[in-house]
Amino acid sequence: MKLLVSRLLPDAVLDKARAEFDVTLRETSDPMTEAEVTEALETYDLILPTLGDQFTAAAISAATPRTKLLANFGVGFNHIDVDAAKAQGIEVTNTPGAVTDATADIAMTLMLMAARRAGEGERMVRSGKWTGWQPTQMLGLHLTGKTVGIIGMGRIGQAIANRCRNGFGCKIVYANRSRKDVDGADQLDSMEAVAQAADVVVAATPGGPATRHLIGKSVFETMQPHAIFVNISRGDVVDEAALIAALQAGALGGAGLDVYENEPKVPDELLAMENVVLLPHLGTNTLEVRTGMGMMALDNLIAFAAGKNLPNPV
Repeated sequence: MKLLVSRLLPDAVLDKARAEFDVTLRETSDPMTEAEVTEALETYDLILPTLGDQFTAAAISAATPRTKLLANFGVGFNHIDVDAAKAQGIEVTNTPGAVTDATADIAMTLMLMAARRAGEGERMVRSGKWTGWQPTQMLGLHLTGKTVGIIGMGRIGQAIANRCRNGFGCKIVYANRSRKDVDGADQLDSMEAVAQAADVVVAATPGGPATRHLIGKSVFETMQPHAIFVNISRGDVVDEAALIAALQAGALGGAGLDVYENEPKVPDELLAMENVVLLPHLGTNTLEVRTGMGMMALDNLIAFAAGKNLPNPV
């Protein structure tokens, strides 16, 4: 079967893919355009898409597809219009589980960097402006024992909660679209209630049309002035303009962001803020995790080719 891999993946993943399928690897690191998507759907039996590939409703509906499965590389699939794909007889899978710990680790990285002003401090040292230790220099937020609020208590949200509770003695509160019992954590009635109670608010909800701008002005204006906002979900889950306005107004103490509403563009206003930590979507960026994600995507492709049940259907 002909398989298109949309971008370069770890060697072990490509080696296994080539052993199983007739593989075409795109020669660019740019995401697939809508025109490329339409052409690919008419050319390949299987496609392994990656973040940013434009599998929109328009691109999918314009095709007379040969493709029968989109085995997405990643747990998030908001770059794929799943309803449009299914309407064309195309199944979609993702890679849950493989990304959980790595993404939770990045959440902790952002929390600590923002709370302890690590990015600001490194810039000071690199610029040659550090004049030595001082008792009141760059005082930050002590994370131990603080209240952490999590919006979205799925696998990643629970992994963040465990790290905060077990590693830093934090109290955990959370908001979730459905009722869920999580040991050692208290579910509150709304995102605003979480924002009001927490010293750190972490967005860990899935992306997609249903959660676009889920977190906006009503959350930010409820946060405590010293509190930190962290986003490791998807960029468009957050109303970026509302976040910028809140930071400029001093309504919250800082932010740590790994994702952005219009990636890879980062607003100049955020770039100018010393109290904002900005990472280049590092959530799953380890060789072990990216290899695991690729192998999970291949498990779905191999199962499909063998006529077996898909391990991770969306």
